[in-house]
Amino acid sequence: MPHADTRLGDYPMTRGLLAASCLFAGLYAAAAQAEPFTCPHVGGSFVFAQEANVNTLDQMTSSTISTRNIAMNIYESLMTRDENNRPILELAESMLEAADHLTYTFRLRGAIHFHNGKAMSSADVVASFDRYARVGLERGILDNVARWDAPDAGTFVIHMKRAQPTFIQALSSYSVPIVIIPAENRDIPGLQLTQPVGTGPYQLVEAVPGGAVKLKRFDGYRPNGSFRERTGFGGYKVACLDSVVFRIVSEPAGRVAGLRSGELQGVEDVPATSLPELKQDTEITILPLKNWWIQIAIPNTSNPPTDSLPVRKAIQAALDMDEIMDAASDGNYSLNVGFQYPDQPAYTDAGRETYNLHDPELAKKYLIEAGYQGEPVILLTNKDYPPMYNSALVMQQQLEAVGINAQMKVVDWPTSVQMVQNSTAGWNFHFTGWGTQPALGPLAVMQFLVQPNATYKPDGGKDDPDVRAAWNDMNTLPTAEGRQEAFARMQKLVLERVYAVPFGSFTKIQAVRSDVGGFVPFRIPRMANVWLSQ
Repeated sequence: MPHADTRLGDYPMTRGLLAASCLFAGLYAAAAQAEPFTCPHVGGSFVFAQEANVNTLDQMTSSTISTRNIAMNIYESLMTRDENNRPILELAESMLEAADHLTYTFRLRGAIHFHNGKAMSSADVVASFDRYARVGLERGILDNVARWDAPDAGTFVIHMKRAQPTFIQALSSYSVPIVIIPAENRDIPGLQLTQPVGTGPYQLVEAVPGGAVKLKRFDGYRPNGSFRERTGFGGYKVACLDSVVFRIVSEPAGRVAGLRSGELQGVEDVPATSLPELKQDTEITILPLKNWWIQIAIPNTSNPPTDSLPVRKAIQAALDMDEIMDAASDGNYSLNVGFQYPDQPAYTDAGRETYNLHDPELAKKYLIEAGYQGEPVILLTNKDYPPMYNSALVMQQQLEAVGINAQMKVVDWPTSVQMVQNSTAGWNFHFTGWGTQPALGPLAVMQFLVQPNATYKPDGGKDDPDVRAAWNDMNTLPTAEGRQEAFARMQKLVLERVYAVPFGSFTKIQAVRSDVGGFVPFRIPRMANVWLSQ
């Protein structure tokens, strides 16, 4: 059973049979001799405070952290990533890639049930892929797929149009994963899957918009016996808690007060200014996460005046990234020119000549070239995530200083996401954070910049042909070196044409009460294998 692993930075590509017995032989040899995880204590309710409201629990249609925080405790996929962001099997027990790389055959794990009690079969996988191809936010990952089928109840087969070395990397991404849902939910429109049913360790009880989402243990959950511990989004997962409540607490002071009083057992974000007092509290454990996200603003290139490249370049030239990031993070940041973190193998500083210019005279020169006449530049942001609001506030001040009529539009986080997804009217820059995608590697983050959902809103919905060509090369060139060069080329194009304005890398600080066991920060708060001490 051959297993080769070649790398482009964070992209591993697999050949041959990807099965538990060979994939994990080296990585988990020691763990394989141990007994699987068991809960030190079963029971209790874990109340976790997250910053922002949730626009949907339909995981196929949302890339937001607020959705993923909750939904990825409910849903599972054929493949996911481990603790080091390497592809692993989840609902599949094996995957065979044909010698010509045009067919991927998945054998499903047996005795898997949905939260409604129905046994999962390949018909559900087919239906899930059908729905994702229609409404999935990142359905472009299936562009090179000719078809899929299910020769029997335990087998699912993907047929490619042409060989794609990066396909498994794309398929295992949890940016907007192809989660498996019951076949009867195939035709539910995007964003309207309001009663999510998955195969994960926790199931939905209720969701109160703006208030809280409650999950409970799924007693029919079957852990993946190919593992002994949780790893990444997969592995051996057990629901130790009776229930998990995700409470929306947008005020930082409210999260800190609730954590200290014990009303909250964990919080998604602690303001850096509160750290000195919290470090003195023996009942609280501080959990810093370096390189949590890339603080970023995305232009709308379909809406004047940011449809003009000289206007966008003027905005880019005016910005002082240190000032923006200091306000966003209370000083807890590092400058970062691109779309990977500096400690990642695929990192490149291509396009660095466009970054952190802080050059008012150059900005004014570009404005004259553009014939700018004081048209408003609308900065769409929210207060649910203070770093996004503070970034927009400082950027507004810097733009005003060079003569740009920058105006803030402040809405809640779900509204801002819906505005950006559904319209090109009423905004010129959207403030957000790209965290999960850079962590997954170049493919996941650059997916944001091509159709069907290119974030910079290209005119007429047509990709910049140079950007699309670089993207295609990232996916299809036969060598890792060629794909890395394509990534650097695409990053440089995006920065030069100002299709995204990265400010820098943000460090997030989470915290839990000392009676919480097993909580290890990742790209979401994973509630499997987490328990409360007696």
